Amino acid sequence: MTSDAGTGAESWSVRAAAGRRLAADAEVPEVAVVLGRLLLDVHNTFVTQETAEALLLRGDATGLRLVLAALARADAQTGDQIQSAIVNVCEQSREDIEHLAELAATLVSDPDAGVREEARGLLGPGR
Repeated sequence: MTSDAGTGAESWSVRAAAGRRLAADAEVPEVAVVLGRLLLDVHNTFVTQETAEALLLRGDATGLRLVLAALARADAQTGDQIQSAIVNVCEQSREDIEHLAELAATLVSDPDAGVREEARGLLGPGR
């Protein structure tokens, strides 16, 4: 599989499947780049949501970091899809919310300013 697998595909379903499949290898730098493109898919927000949910289902800082990096760079519509993925995966129970806060706390000192800001937003009031 090449690092561009699924990102140039014309079918939204192929791109969404690529996002779900590649999420397992998000710690690989080349894969993370592809996932970043899928999270910000300009053609279909379903690709964005499926990729974000797959990354969040990892339950680790690596997946959340990629999602927050995309959220920091997303337009309003794409940002809404990413926010929906966060709610769908990470805010279904008190335990989910606590785990999300723990992960976000590890990212408030991330080198990427966008990730830091979004992580702080997850920890702020109203969350």
